[in-house]
Amino acid sequence: MKVERKVRWKIKGKFLDVSDTLIMGVLNITPDSFYSGSRIRDVDHALKVAESMLKEGADILDIGGESTRPGSEPVSEDEEKKRVIPVIETIKRNFPDAIISIDTYKSSVAKEAVEVGADIINDISGGMFDPKILQVAKRYSTGIILNHIRGNPKTMQQNPYYEDVLKEVKDELMLRINKALDAGMDPESICIDPGIGFGKRLEDNLKLIKNARMFINMGYVVLYGVSRKSFIRMALGYEAPEERLFATLGAHAYLYLQGVHILRVHDVRETKDVISILKFIREA
Repeated sequence: MKVERKVRWKIKGKFLDVSDTLIMGVLNITPDSFYSGSRIRDVDHALKVAESMLKEGADILDIGGESTRPGSEPVSEDEEKKRVIPVIETIKRNFPDAIISIDTYKSSVAKEAVEVGADIINDISGGMFDPKILQVAKRYSTGIILNHIRGNPKTMQQNPYYEDVLKEVKDELMLRINKALDAGMDPESICIDPGIGFGKRLEDNLKLIKNARMFINMGYVVLYGVSRKSFIRMALGYEAPEERLFATLGAHAYLYLQGVHILRVHDVRETKDVISILKFIREA
């Protein structure tokens, strides 16, 4: 049965219009994120990138202080806070209307980030690594993004396997949704992410992208993060993330036409142009 497409996302008591696809710009306050172009050196650099992304059309800024690329090592809570908290404070002070997402699976990092201005918690584990993060989201009425992952970033690409990737990812996302609802989360505050590249083979990633409408029909806001990821290398042979822009934009175009609510991207202006011209054509 088809469910009516979500048109709004509840964040801190207000509603964000997601009736058309939004762009989430990535700011990695890390020295080791997989794409060097997304790495932020310091607070001043972060402010300049944030200003540029907002001017180019970013609707949300996603700020993270720990790389979750395949094989990455975790960082301590203190180090993660040291990286992200000053950045969130500074961006919010200079751009008070900016919608900020904190990319973390640690409840203490999420709590401090929200207290200094983050509006959304983007958890790669969907609340599975640190369930207390769901209580933080409930207490502060933030939006929450529940991502699908198997294993952890260090191990997730070591021989991942699915019998039926669409059914299994959908079922495992429902498990995360139910945990969030059991924790008292408002269903209108929940966003789901099928987790492209998080414990998936090439064929799994392609099926999850191809069948985006299946996740939209679950009745929640849906986010996809495909930007410059390694499935493009597996498919087309581009070893360096710097070479994967055009393929990324092709995937973004497909996901936009499928009706995905949010695209998490490294390249805001380029993605905005793709969405804008497709919108002009669709509405002609």
